[in-house]
Amino acid sequence: MMIKQEYEDGKKHIHVLSMGGGTQSLALTLMSLEGMINKVIPDYIIFSDTGNEPKWVHWQVEKLNNYIKEKYGREIIIAKERNIYNDVMRATETGERVASLPYHTTDGTGKEYLDGIGKRQCTNDYKIQVVNRKVRELLGYKPRQRVQEVVHMWKGITVDEIQRVKPIFNPKYTVAEHPFVEVLDMDRSNCIAYVERVLGFTPKKSSCVICPFHDNMYWLEIKKEEPEEFEKACILDEKIRSGLKYKDQLFLHKSRKPLREVDLQEDQITIDDFFNEYEGFCGI
Repeated sequence: MMIKQEYEDGKKHIHVLSMGGGTQSLALTLMSLEGMINKVIPDYIIFSDTGNEPKWVHWQVEKLNNYIKEKYGREIIIAKERNIYNDVMRATETGERVASLPYHTTDGTGKEYLDGIGKRQCTNDYKIQVVNRKVRELLGYKPRQRVQEVVHMWKGITVDEIQRVKPIFNPKYTVAEHPFVEVLDMDRSNCIAYVERVLGFTPKKSSCVICPFHDNMYWLEIKKEEPEEFEKACILDEKIRSGLKYKDQLFLHKSRKPLREVDLQEDQITIDDFFNEYEGFCGI
């Protein structure tokens, strides 16, 4: 369902921009408020805070928020329920259930599984569902009440990541929208240039500090710019191998080595597995 000003189905349509605090979502927020998305202005702009983003993500969100408050009288809605780092750390100590990260795994003998990636539940639990609950709250619904509106969820996926463009099946009242692909035909480099021109700084990608999808460059950036957060990630990396109830050995780094021991300046193969992130809520 394309983003447009009028729909002829007799229903009320709500447009929600789910912003991750990174490059594309900063650009999408700015462009949307300029009316560049078929002249449709989002009803809500929501940032889901997992409690574990690098400080630069919060700095970027604050800069953007100040700008749109002054220019448009709009404000980013911060949705935060839990802290993913604290939850996983506590689970290593208590054995309680916690959303799984896409850990890199081995069977303990050095033989890697073919997929090598654990089940990913963190995006759903700490991003998607948090945004969905905030939308229900903003629309005035109580738990288990049926939503009557059609909610268009805007995501900042660009044409160079088109494999991430997928529909939303749950909840049924939500429709996935991809303005950079369906309306503007823009890639990540276009977004960087736009944010630089409007806000005056070069934006960085958003993600949790402890996300196993980081390549060496991202891990190294965290280590240099936020050494305390990197140390906390190293501690968690050590804890998950003994404290979580998995039959496999778990690692935060793709090399399947302890994070503290990895030479982050090595010429290792790097990937951006955010391309496989099924809902397109992270890394933007």
